[in-house]
Amino acid sequence: MQSSSLRVGIVSFAHVHAPDYAKALREIPGVTLTGIWDDVVERGEQAAAAHATRFYPVLSDLLDAVDTVIVTAENARHKVLVLAAAAARVPVLCEKPLATMVDDALQMVQACADAGVQLGTAFPVRYSAAVQGLRQAVQGGMLGETLMIRATNRGRFPGSWFADPERAGGGAVMDHTVHVADLLRWIWQREFTHVYAETATRHHPIAVDDSALLLITLQGGLFASLDASWSRPVNAFPIWGDVTMEVTGTTGVASVDVFAQNVEFFDNARGRTEWRSWGDNLDRLMLEDWVRAVRNGEPAPISGEDGLRAVELAIGAYQSARSNVPVALSLARLDAAR
Repeated sequence: MQSSSLRVGIVSFAHVHAPDYAKALREIPGVTLTGIWDDVVERGEQAAAAHATRFYPVLSDLLDAVDTVIVTAENARHKVLVLAAAAARVPVLCEKPLATMVDDALQMVQACADAGVQLGTAFPVRYSAAVQGLRQAVQGGMLGETLMIRATNRGRFPGSWFADPERAGGGAVMDHTVHVADLLRWIWQREFTHVYAETATRHHPIAVDDSALLLITLQGGLFASLDASWSRPVNAFPIWGDVTMEVTGTTGVASVDVFAQNVEFFDNARGRTEWRSWGDNLDRLMLEDWVRAVRNGEPAPISGEDGLRAVELAIGAYQSARSNVPVALSLARLDAAR
């Protein structure tokens, strides 16, 4: 794209990450937050006023006015909104999880490929300097052969529609598996082969899972465990999720805590701990990379297929939890979307 300012739209403010994306977009040079569409008019109008942009009551009008969109709707609505962007030939960055069913994710990847537009998945954790350092260490052989990975994504229950199995597509497994899933594939450059999972609802009176342990096997027998849960106190825990990884190799070990770059504040008036980050803004780094790719007509930095693979792991985990046996993950089915 050759325009001096890249016009970006946000499709729905249903997701908790939407305000952070809007704020980051307004800080990126050469980017204009052109408008916001939301099926909940009051929410959309309030978001547009808060971020000094225009509310579009008709989605097609927003798609006509922008160079790219970010979809931050409820999980189950990602498919229809991404397909609308593809039909309008507008590159689209979609919030994670890409979809709530593997077939939907496949259709989204195929539709964008057929339309010739980029489809990206919002995995900002890749932009952590600590994560990138771990990737360099692993791929550079500093740890020898990796034997075991122990990972977590533990956080607060987000509330609202995240407790609705129809709109969210699941609970903590759907919400908190996909970030680490993406890191495992990206760092070790291997695909998932099997997953065994146990899930439960123990922390909140909700209709979806809030606790889970996944045991994941990747190609070559590489083994990883993942605590994907909403197990932290809703009113007291200072962050949505933690994202940690402990890696054991034949010649070394490594430990990563993605959100450790912060100052802790303890305030009786607020009744909770607050973390004020002094580290990189991962959302902004992700959006800057996406903007660069759209502007230059380059492939999505984190692709729709990356999102699809993470969805398959989450869906496989649910299948395993229901059957109480490990589930083999099919890669051939995913190849059909290329």
